[in-house]
Amino acid sequence: MRSNFSIREAAVADIPTIHQLAEAIWEPTYRPILSREQIDYMFEAIYTYEALERQMLEGQTFLLVLDGDEPVGFAAYSVKDSAKAVYKLNKIYLLPSRQGSGLGKVMLEAVEERVRKAGARYLDLNVNKYNKAKAFYERCGYQVYQEEDIPIGPYWMNDFVMRKALA
Repeated sequence: MRSNFSIREAAVADIPTIHQLAEAIWEPTYRPILSREQIDYMFEAIYTYEALERQMLEGQTFLLVLDGDEPVGFAAYSVKDSAKAVYKLNKIYLLPSRQGSGLGKVMLEAVEERVRKAGARYLDLNVNKYNKAKAFYERCGYQVYQEEDIPIGPYWMNDFVMRKALA
């Protein structure tokens, strides 16, 4: 991994960049496990400019990962259960050409550090039961906490909820 990368908090002005990254990442990530129709439906539900702005306004903090000036990935997190000090990693995506470089782990650690400083005891994430990223999360210390089937329009997201203790 080259060391010319940086991670910064994204603002509403960065929504076009996040959208472009999602366009490049979403389909190759989910093609092996979801139908074309479900990929298209979910992308439209989550990654329109309006949907991204709504997510920001509802409390998701987005991070942009840059290699020099080039955006190569993004993540988003939010409070899940403030009483129990649980945060949720809502999204973490890296361009396919950058996967396997160690940058995904750096991104994940950046989110963990930010939520730990905000008072989190646990960080949860959802991963599709058939997504190969599950093994990556396990290597990073996450364990399956529960299973969850989430309706999204006419489709279902069949996920594992994984959790890592941060304290």
